[in-house]
Amino acid sequence: MKTNDLVSKIWSFCDTLRDDGVSYGDYLEQITYLLFLKMADEYSKPPFNRDFNIPPNCNWSFLLDHEYEGLILDYINILNTLSNSGKMLSKIFDGAQNKIHDPYKLKKLIELLNEDNWVSESVDIKGDIYESLLQKSAESSGAGQYFTPRPLIKAIIECIEPAPLETISDPTCGTGGFFLGVIEFLNTKYSSELKKKAKKDFLQFKTFHGYDIVPSTARLCLMNLFLHGIGDLKETPEINVVDSLMNPSKEKFKIVLANPPFGKSSTYTITNEKKLAKQEGFILREDFWTTTSNKQLCFVQHIVNMLEEDGRAAIVIPDNVLFEGGAGEIIRKKILEETNLHTILRLPTGIFYANGVKVNVLFLEKIKKTKKPSTERIWFYDYRTNIHHTLKKHPLQFENLLPFIECYNAIERDKTLHAWKQNNKNGRFRSYSYDELIARDKINLDITWLKDEGVEDLDSLPEPEIFAQEIIDSLESTLNSFREVVKGLAKP
Repeated sequence: MKTNDLVSKIWSFCDTLRDDGVSYGDYLEQITYLLFLKMADEYSKPPFNRDFNIPPNCNWSFLLDHEYEGLILDYINILNTLSNSGKMLSKIFDGAQNKIHDPYKLKKLIELLNEDNWVSESVDIKGDIYESLLQKSAESSGAGQYFTPRPLIKAIIECIEPAPLETISDPTCGTGGFFLGVIEFLNTKYSSELKKKAKKDFLQFKTFHGYDIVPSTARLCLMNLFLHGIGDLKETPEINVVDSLMNPSKEKFKIVLANPPFGKSSTYTITNEKKLAKQEGFILREDFWTTTSNKQLCFVQHIVNMLEEDGRAAIVIPDNVLFEGGAGEIIRKKILEETNLHTILRLPTGIFYANGVKVNVLFLEKIKKTKKPSTERIWFYDYRTNIHHTLKKHPLQFENLLPFIECYNAIERDKTLHAWKQNNKNGRFRSYSYDELIARDKINLDITWLKDEGVEDLDSLPEPEIFAQEIIDSLESTLNSFREVVKGLAKP
C-alpha cells in the first residue's frame, strides 16, 4: 500500500472517533500503543524470532483475536501492565490511558493497523507514515506552533553538518524533528561509513539525547525514532521526560539543536545567586550568567552550558532575545564574549502555525576561553525583508533557503553573490564586527539594512491572501510584544 493511501486510511478513521470525544492527539497516542504491539508481533515471527518479553495476554494476537465483549477492560489492563514492564515497554507505555471507549471502534482500529505488514516496509516508508500522522495531528489540533518547519530543520542541519560518532541533543525535543533531520543527513552523506558496526551502533543507541516536559510528546519522539531505525524494541536512545531547565544533564554534547517553545514567561525564575534561590519560585543554576524568568533567555544560557568545548549549536529564538534589555543585554554580551556567535538567520512570518511569529536562528560555537571576545564578527542573513510566505498556498520550501546555505558554507563569505557591498546594497548577507555590535544600544542584534518595499511599490505587492495574512501576523506580533512589555512592568 502506498504511504499516502495508508496515511489517509488510518487518518480518516479519526473522524469517526471524534464524535466520541477522541481528540487528534489522543488518536495518535492510541495508534502509537497499538503499532508498537503490532511490530513486536511481526518481529517475534520468522525470520526474526525475537522475544521482547511481552506478556501473553498483552500481545497483538490477544487483541486481534479478542471478541468485542470485555475488550475495553482488557485493553486498559494491557496498558497498565506494559507501563510497569521496564525498559522500552515502560518508556512507550508510561502513563498510557485508553481513550477509545467503544469496543467496536477499538476493534476496527486494531484491524485497520493489521492490514499492513509494518516490519516488511522500509524504514523510510514507516517513518514517512508516522511523520505524516504527526503533522496531520499538529495541523488539526492547533499544536502546530510546536512543529518546526521541516525545510528549516533540513537547512539548519546542512549548515551544522553532523558527523558519525558525534553526540546530539535537543533540550525541547518534541516529536524529534531535529533528530530525524540528522538521521536523513547522516544516512545520505555517510551511508558507507554507517555500515561499520561501531558507527551504526553509536547512531542507533548513543547519538541522540532528548528532553521534553510532556510524557506523551516524549513517547511520540521515541516511537518516531524507532520507526526511523533508531533504538529497538528492547533498548532506546536517551529521551527523558523532564524539564531540562530544572534538571540539567551533567553530560556535555558535541551538537545541540533546539527550537524552545514559543512564549517567554515561566512559572519560576532561574538565578545564579544562592541567596535569591532560597526564595519561593526561584531555581538555582550556578552555571547561568544572570537571573531571568524569560524561558527563551533561560534556554539560550542552558544550551551554551550543554555544549562541549568546540561544540556547536543552532537555536531558534524569537526577536525579543535579540533586543530585550536587562537580562537580555547581559546574556548577549556574554554570548559574544564566551562563544563564537558567527551567524544569525532572520526568518519571516508565515512559516510557523502560530500567527505573528518572527524568529531567528543563532549559529554558535563554544570555543576555549581567551582574554579576547570569542565572537569577532556576526554574519546576518536577512530572509525576512520583502519575503512573503503562507502555510498553505506559499509555504516555506527547502529551496528557498539554499542561498543562505551557500553563503553559510562559503570559505570567503564576503565574496558570495548575496553578500552586501557598496555596489550590492540589496545583498541579504552582511556582517558586523564585535566592536560595532558591542557599541549598539543594549547590544541590540535586531538588525536590518534592506529597504522594506511596503505598500509604496505597487508592483511588489504580494497576492491579497498573503498580504492579508501579513497584516494579521504583524498585528499578532505587535500584540505579543505589548503583552511581554506589560508582564515586564508587573512587580515580581
